[in-house]
Amino acid sequence: MGGFVLAEEHIILQNVHKEFQRKDHAPTIALDDVTLSIKKGEFVSLLGPSGCGKSTLLNIVAGLEKETSGSLLVNNKPIKGPGNDRIVVFQESGLFPWMSVLDNVMYGLLIKKVPKQEAKERALDWLQKVHLGKFAHALPHELSGGMKQRVAIARALVTDPEILLMDEPFAALDEQTRMVLHMELDKLWRETGKTIIFVTHNIREAVVLSDRIVLMKTRPGGIKNIFPVQAARPRTSSDSILVHLENRILTELEQEMEKVLKEELGSDYALKTDDLRVDPNNNMGSDI
Repeated sequence: MGGFVLAEEHIILQNVHKEFQRKDHAPTIALDDVTLSIKKGEFVSLLGPSGCGKSTLLNIVAGLEKETSGSLLVNNKPIKGPGNDRIVVFQESGLFPWMSVLDNVMYGLLIKKVPKQEAKERALDWLQKVHLGKFAHALPHELSGGMKQRVAIARALVTDPEILLMDEPFAALDEQTRMVLHMELDKLWRETGKTIIFVTHNIREAVVLSDRIVLMKTRPGGIKNIFPVQAARPRTSSDSILVHLENRILTELEQEMEKVLKEELGSDYALKTDDLRVDPNNNMGSDI
């Protein structure tokens, strides 16, 4: 994967290695020799079995974790911590329960000293974009799970970050709500041109949303394969190109899932696993 053309790349990870040191235990290697480049405006999903380091990798790009060795560049500059150019949306919306929807979306702007009236106008504009203008004065407990995640996305994008980092943001939602949010996220991404890194355990979600899918291998985490998604947008999961790609990814993911089972079950693991099949919509997890 060498030979990067720096002028074309937005994010560059080179030989990234991450260890977690726990008391009275040998170091746990979460990531080993991860090399990846992401272009400006690209939508890249990280997919893999439980504990493969998807969220750890996302947190390193966010500046919430520091790589043990290797390098990370954003706009050709080393990352030394969190920054306004990178915003994270987590699985839980993280809204302040005592604040209205509008105040939640305005919060980041006010922290950045944006004048209150301008912050309000920008927040209302983004609430309209995520179809929640009528709920500006509602409290978070009055919203459904999908609505809360739309607020979280609006809160992230209102500050106009270059990079949106999403850690399984739709995992807890029902299938119908998730499909609606897929369409809305795809539309917002095409309108804004943001660079997005999206952690998911759902193969179908990855193929519907992504330009490329990075399939990670089991611990120590690394890149097993990268799949470009060459289907027109907007997409539907029934597209034959996507169905074929989904099956290709599933075949390789099963190999990694089998390694996880062998590691977890040890001598109890059955040597013959001819019927190991994984539903592409099942939770593959992201414990790290």
